[in-house]
Amino acid sequence: WIHHEKWQIEHLNPAWFIPVVGNVIAPLAAPEYAGLEIGWFFFSIGVIFWLMLQAVIFYRLFFHPPVDKVLLPTLFIMIAPPAMAFLSYVHLNGTVDGLARLFYYTALFIALLLLVQAARFIKIPFAISWWAYTFPIAALTNASFVMFGHVGEVVFAYIGAFFLSLVTVLIAHLTAKTLWAAKNGKLCVPPPHSQSAKQEAKA
Repeated sequence: WIHHEKWQIEHLNPAWFIPVVGNVIAPLAAPEYAGLEIGWFFFSIGVIFWLMLQAVIFYRLFFHPPVDKVLLPTLFIMIAPPAMAFLSYVHLNGTVDGLARLFYYTALFIALLLLVQAARFIKIPFAISWWAYTFPIAALTNASFVMFGHVGEVVFAYIGAFFLSLVTVLIAHLTAKTLWAAKNGKLCVPPPHSQSAKQEAKA
């Protein structure tokens, strides 16, 4: 990302969070298999670079041309860093404190912000990018049940049950759509505007 000459701000989308999320997943296993401090090492890297990248992504979304329609599902990836940060922090720290709540409620707010735009996402033609819906929602589901386990407020159990139902239906639906697209040779094809652009270039 640093030593390059090709990247432009328009190339940026929430899929760039994926390497960051990997760092906040590692602490879930680190205390048992690599040591507590190794867990905090990866947690620190993941959280700091998530905050940096989140600011750049919001700048790109607010002040530059919209993300390509086929990549809009990747907006859900923004749920994953705070949700996974919550899970890792609670695993490392052993309790739900103010910082843990900050991570959880940030993830929940982003999820609600995107869910109220469901009509917009439903209209997007199916593409492999639709799978971007699943992991972030699953992470928030897990975070909600962990929140319930520590805080004891039943509302978090209801939130977890809602997102669990949603992600279960999504995975079943996406599996069917993916198998159908693969069978009909429509799984990994460029979006229509890309095809038309190539035709214009040839002409």
